[in-house]
Amino acid sequence: MSFDRRLAEIAREFPEWTIWRSDAGRWWATRHHPLTSAQRAAGCAMTIDADEAEGLRALLREQEAHSAGP
Repeated sequence: MSFDRRLAEIAREFPEWTIWRSDAGRWWATRHHPLTSAQRAAGCAMTIDADEAEGLRALLREQEAHSAGP
């Protein structure tokens, strides 16, 4: 699958995030909105990165779980 297609799929799956790939080849995501105090306390991050697309997708799922709370 092409880089552009993977990026578009992840962006559709996680619409609250901006997704991109750096010139160095790392995959990045940053939230569209600032974190609340509760999200910060739950361990949420504003920006995350991974070596590969699937690694980023896994981290985004973890972030969603943190955001959902207990």
